[in-house]
Amino acid sequence: MTRVYDEIINFIAGGSSPTQVAEFQPSEEAREQVADLLDRQKKSGLSPEENADLGRYLALEHLMRMAKARARQRLGHE
Repeated sequence: MTRVYDEIINFIAGGSSPTQVAEFQPSEEAREQVADLLDRQKKSGLSPEENADLGRYLALEHLMRMAKARARQRLGHE
């Protein structure tokens, strides 16, 4: 899950334009990691560490959704 975290942190730290924020997509590998955690959470449960990782990712995903919405608003006003 560290890779997913790193992707988002590196993206933010890179200084992104509103267009880049609006178009951001995590890598296929990151999406697969999260999908795997969600699937295993439903079927067999996760370890406390995995559950914490998933929670952190979901919080970051929410943050990125909000940032994308704000970026789209700014692009609409330009």
